[in-house]
Amino acid sequence: MSEQGKSRLIRLTAILTQLQSKRILTAREIAEKHHISIRTVYRDIRTLEQSGIPIVTEEGKGYTIMQGFYLPPVMFTESEANALITAEQLIQKNKDASFTEEYQRAISKIKSILRTSQKEKTELLADRIIFRNNSENKKTSTYLMTVQLALANYNLIAIEYQSMQGKNTKRTIEPFALYSTQENWILIAFCRLRNDFRAFRLDNIKKLTVQNQYFEPHKMTLQEYFDICKEKYSTTPDIPLS
Repeated sequence: MSEQGKSRLIRLTAILTQLQSKRILTAREIAEKHHISIRTVYRDIRTLEQSGIPIVTEEGKGYTIMQGFYLPPVMFTESEANALITAEQLIQKNKDASFTEEYQRAISKIKSILRTSQKEKTELLADRIIFRNNSENKKTSTYLMTVQLALANYNLIAIEYQSMQGKNTKRTIEPFALYSTQENWILIAFCRLRNDFRAFRLDNIKKLTVQNQYFEPHKMTLQEYFDICKEKYSTTPDIPLS
């Protein structure tokens, strides 16, 4: 196979991986990712279809792989495996117990498909990497994974929350976004009690229940929220902390 042919095969494999990682992918996103023209994207998509990959074209939206279709497990390069192991050490220092538990289950599945030589090297690497900025490794919250599911599915959340002033309140909130500081996870949500967006520290949530009720998605990006906070409060999105 010529070098040009190898290059295209690598690109086709990368496009297929990209398609598997996102529900809808536009031709422009593929073109920008791989530095190719839109016309080349169309040719590559046709090639993948002709090879038996069930790619669905959604008019006006983009491409997706037919639901239920899965490829055999991917193979990781040594550098990719090392990156995952490094991330594992960092995530173990995270202060949300649910997050670290779910990641451990996921990384165990990934490790199971590594080649023997890769496993030996990643085990060595795991013993030689440490992150010290959370040396006590004390978990301060357990709700991160539950909140992520509610956020992705537009479920209302009922919480019992202790404010920074020590006041306990009950809130019904519409989860919007999450971000992490060095010390805590912050949930940005529309609070129905305050009728406005508020920031909630996960470690201050004393009880959390996901409701079997849904809310309309907010027509705003996270960056737009940050811009609004900066304009209204001249500070970080931690304010107003509820």
